[in-house]
Amino acid sequence: MADGDFRLCDVILDETIGRSTPDVEHERAVAIFDLIEENSFEPVGHKGGPYKLYLSLVDSKLVFSIKTEAEESVVTHILSLTPFRRIIKDYFMICESYYEAIRSSTPSQIEAIDMGRRGIHNEGSQTLLDRLSGKIRIDFDTARRLFTLVCVLYWRG
Repeated sequence: MADGDFRLCDVILDETIGRSTPDVEHERAVAIFDLIEENSFEPVGHKGGPYKLYLSLVDSKLVFSIKTEAEESVVTHILSLTPFRRIIKDYFMICESYYEAIRSSTPSQIEAIDMGRRGIHNEGSQTLLDRLSGKIRIDFDTARRLFTLVCVLYWRG
């Protein structure tokens, strides 16, 4: 293991996440692929990975169990999902509006809705960055990809 390899090499969803429709499972797989493809992930105080992130839900909390590529336990962090509920609800509502707009609205209306969608996504990403502060160092792009994954975990299709 090389010191300083601060990235995720795998993301595993625990059975507590539950399974959903084929469309939702596809979106989850895409979100995980995008996250693994490009990320910056540094558990504070650890010498380096790469890392595997095991995600589970326990008592309405998101559990981040982090291990090295060799399956050595690094740390576990538990995040309340309460700060994300409103943002995720708003995000899903604006996504529905966006998909409806694509079918029937003008390009400028679609663009305005998309700007709102990105703004809410950025708010969720910043909230995730803030919640992980002092625990896991990630850049904003990684926070965006992780927030996408958190949203897809909520999505029922």
